[in-house]
Amino acid sequence: MINKFASDYLVVGAGAMGMAFTDVLIAETDATVTIVDRHARPGGHWNDSYPFVRLHQPSSFYGVNSRNLGSDTKDFAGWNAGLYELASGTEVVTYFEQVMIQQFLPSGRVRYLPMSEYRGDGLIRGLTSGKDTVVEARKTVDATYMNVTVPAVTPPSYEVMVGVQCIPPNELPSIREASDGYVVIGGGKTAIDSCLWLLSNNVDSEAIRWVVPRDQWMLDRAYIQPGSEFAERVMLRQVETMEIVAASTSSDQMFDRLLEQGILLQLDAAVRPTMYRCCTVTLLELEELRRIADVIRLGHVQRIGRDLIDLDGGTIATSPNTVHVDCTADGLARRPIRPVFENSFLTLQTVRTCQQVFSAAFIAHVEATYEDEAIKNELCTVVPHPDDTLDWVRTTMENALNSIKWNADPNLKTWLSNARLDGFAGSGAPRQSAGAAGDDLLRRMREVTPSALTKLSTYLVEGRQLG
Repeated sequence: MINKFASDYLVVGAGAMGMAFTDVLIAETDATVTIVDRHARPGGHWNDSYPFVRLHQPSSFYGVNSRNLGSDTKDFAGWNAGLYELASGTEVVTYFEQVMIQQFLPSGRVRYLPMSEYRGDGLIRGLTSGKDTVVEARKTVDATYMNVTVPAVTPPSYEVMVGVQCIPPNELPSIREASDGYVVIGGGKTAIDSCLWLLSNNVDSEAIRWVVPRDQWMLDRAYIQPGSEFAERVMLRQVETMEIVAASTSSDQMFDRLLEQGILLQLDAAVRPTMYRCCTVTLLELEELRRIADVIRLGHVQRIGRDLIDLDGGTIATSPNTVHVDCTADGLARRPIRPVFENSFLTLQTVRTCQQVFSAAFIAHVEATYEDEAIKNELCTVVPHPDDTLDWVRTTMENALNSIKWNADPNLKTWLSNARLDGFAGSGAPRQSAGAAGDDLLRRMREVTPSALTKLSTYLVEGRQLG
């Protein structure tokens, strides 16, 4: 016999976005929600992450809107010293489990179906029980569309011959011997984490080779911080960015100036980055990464044999005693844009670049507050994940346009100023924290924004034509 029950919303996915959406929805409406997820605990991909993973942004910017993640304290040792704490993967999973157990379920309006797979049309199948459940929901919310993947559950996209040691970062702490060293494969956040983990565990930099298919533009984490102490610095960085854009005469000159001012960072001063994925580092972390001299820039790996690694642009030597660390799973996949609101179906996507939890919370507030679908989709204009240099231009412009739109709505502006997850806004709480200096910076931002948006639009068109 199939179990059936009704629910106002069926949220598919108990990852960060599904949890952040549900949190705001039950806080601002009296709706009932059913959450279904394939994992045994909330947290989505965090359940599969490598044991040394940490957020690349302060904990206070992550999680759900109603509950702090972490204790809002600074790190006083290590490469993040002087900046606000970065939650570990274990902390994140525990946090989401506490949100579910201590907040959602006690509300009496949330039903949670872990270890279950959504089959469509309200049908849910238990992965361990095999039992079917049908949820008759007024609206269905896809919180899995962003398709975050991690190496532990994603096989390498290249061929790996028998006898080759090729592992995900999850297995690094289990290594007992790597007599011929390490090859870290991938140029993104996971690869950076793996390189830093090896260096922090006393692996000589000469024993690490790093395959970087594309160098990436990085952001200085010191300018992505919460609290009154950093408010003026953060706002000044936002204003300076737009002033550089407005004063530039070409996109190349703009990026040169952004580099000179430390607004964007690069691994090697001699190699112009072509990738942008919102990665943040501290200057100390960047200094450590630069200790790795053997950075291989021959494109993507095609095959790892016992003695040779074949890449797009050449071949390098390896050995059976070399540990190859696969960091190529795409944690920020570029997905086709869909309308967030389509009749009775919602597709959670980013409305501020690389800020998934804020975006999900914002979408929930719009769902709870507005009736007209066209207005809701206009407010929730999607800003897809970035991938390349041109995407820095695009996301900077689209973020600014969304911010202007939101702050023109008094009710939205009030919500944003009180939203814990809105850590990167140019108005509201950060401005208040910055005091009179914040007023001056806000004035400068208003003066320069129209010209900056015109330049960004021009560079975006030129870049697409060249592409």
